[in-house]
Amino acid sequence: MRLLPYDELTSAHLDTWHRLRAGNPALDSPYFHPGFAAAVHASGRPVHVAVSPQALMAVHRDGSCLRPAGWPGADFQGPLLAPGAAFEPLELLGGGITAFAFDHLVDGVPGFEQWTLSRRVSPYVDVSGGLDGYLGRASRAGKDNMGQARRRAAKAGRELGPVRFAADSDDEGVLARVIELKRAQYAATGAADYFAAPGRAGLLRRLLRTREADFSGVLSTLHAGEHLLAAHFGIRSGGVLHWWFPVYDPAHGKLAPGWILLRELVQAAPALGIRRIDFGRGDDEYKRRAKTGEVLVAQGLVTRDPFRLAARRTLERARPALRALKRRFA
Repeated sequence: MRLLPYDELTSAHLDTWHRLRAGNPALDSPYFHPGFAAAVHASGRPVHVAVSPQALMAVHRDGSCLRPAGWPGADFQGPLLAPGAAFEPLELLGGGITAFAFDHLVDGVPGFEQWTLSRRVSPYVDVSGGLDGYLGRASRAGKDNMGQARRRAAKAGRELGPVRFAADSDDEGVLARVIELKRAQYAATGAADYFAAPGRAGLLRRLLRTREADFSGVLSTLHAGEHLLAAHFGIRSGGVLHWWFPVYDPAHGKLAPGWILLRELVQAAPALGIRRIDFGRGDDEYKRRAKTGEVLVAQGLVTRDPFRLAARRTLERARPALRALKRRFA
């Protein structure tokens, strides 16, 4: 496969990108839209595109290793190819590239089985039919939490002022507050700070300003009076919204404002043209409670070096125990 800088793609390449994506339902996530790769590239992280007659894949070159475009913030990854088409991952290697590392590969992509070392769930919410449709599909826990969210929204209105929900705000000041709250959450939980790397806050601002017909950033907000209770920034393509950076103000944590925000968004989904909200990989409690289904995403490494692959396999096998230990002492 040839590796081209994103800004050297021709209109024919982009036409092929759109055609391959439109023909494969597994690629409906906004992460597979060229608008995401374009925004990442414009934010200062060079994106290259591996090109062959049958496939395309947007990547970063990290020394001798390739990683999916947008890593580590890309929650769905993989090549763009027609359903059932063959793909040989080793074709990504060469020209100084010795490995391709992935951690959210769409499960079932041809050719990757021998390089896959683990799989994790990626929950989603089917929001077709809005709140009524969701409640007809939700688990008991999901229904209970949505009922509590309705009551807590009423309580917020009584105690803090009128509750206001904006499904798609363009307020950069609120986005800055989202990033501030998210960084505070990372610090409080000991998680790696996504926004510590240069250009990533700028990526969100760029995506907020992106308003293509089939791709955009989406900022949803929940206020009570003058208080921002919760907000979420994600990306959307067609009927799929990816739940990316949800936050809430800890000062109002007893109201569980994240659930109030999610309930409002589910209720607004039909008017927004959203049929599914992808939560992304993870077993967070709210995802387990709210989900109506899940898919698998794969983690692994494509390399010709058996020792490097064995080391990565050992690491992947250790991760569940490390996560359990972290939760125990959190």
